[in-house]
Amino acid sequence: MELKGLHHVSAITANAKNNYDFYTQILGLRLVKKSVNQDDTSMYHLFYADEIGRPGTDLTFFEIVGAGHTYPGNNSISATSLRVPDDDALVYWIDRFNEMDVENNGIEEQFGRKVIHFKDHEDQRLVLVSDQTNEGVAGGIPWSNSVVPRDMGITGLGPVKLTVPDLEPTERILTGVLSFRKTGEYTSPVTDMPKIQVYTTGKGGTGAELHVEVRPHLQKERPGRGSVHHVALRVEDEVELNEWKKRISQERLPNSGVVDRYYFKSLYFREPNGILIELATDGPGFATDEDIEHLGEQIALPPFLERDREEIEAKLKPLDTKEK
Repeated sequence: MELKGLHHVSAITANAKNNYDFYTQILGLRLVKKSVNQDDTSMYHLFYADEIGRPGTDLTFFEIVGAGHTYPGNNSISATSLRVPDDDALVYWIDRFNEMDVENNGIEEQFGRKVIHFKDHEDQRLVLVSDQTNEGVAGGIPWSNSVVPRDMGITGLGPVKLTVPDLEPTERILTGVLSFRKTGEYTSPVTDMPKIQVYTTGKGGTGAELHVEVRPHLQKERPGRGSVHHVALRVEDEVELNEWKKRISQERLPNSGVVDRYYFKSLYFREPNGILIELATDGPGFATDEDIEHLGEQIALPPFLERDREEIEAKLKPLDTKEK
């Protein structure tokens, strides 16, 4: 078995409206699903992605109203990358960020690629990475109605960085259980720490990498708004997901078992440094209950929550997500 790459990353916001404005009006992503956290229906769960929400293009947010500031640290998912088509796109994004007062470090090089480290309005740690030299997992297709020109638009998730105090336990799970391959290392352009290790799965490239940074003397991260909750990795289908469940259980890693999220099926577990990893199937996808032309406009609930719609909607602050 081999994981196909990144599926999605889920993070925390304190304000769904401000989050929606940033990720659609500044980053130009499409809101493909406006739903709720299935484990706590009092909070929004917003899904941003490419034109139809292809697996590997999806950045999601749980709204925790009043969530405090994140104190960055160890045992965390410490950076999320977003792919753009080429180096020229990064020049466009630098101009856009500077015009819109988005905090950024300018264009740098990381693992042989051009990148821009930047932050959203809640200090979410983000990276734009150029696919100029990418030969691995294909990116998605930006939405034609985005505020960003399609040839400059974000095409999906890029490498996700983990920060841990000790490499060995995490590496053992990545290579020994999840079948990642160690494919390189580089020095961080933002922390000047010892080498960051690169692990690759599937066809490789920007859409199939986890980067692991070791910070033995760093305090454990205190999560809040702007922190990442978990990273999800792509599995072909439910048959294969059940095989992964067997493997993870054989390793005596506590796990959730297979969970039906309606838009995909999932399995969750924590690796030894405490980072939450999800394995998620590619299908059935976000068009299961909405027309592709109108994704994300209404509150979408899976069938097992539909009977509680009135009660659920009453707890949520209205969020207008219809295209103007």
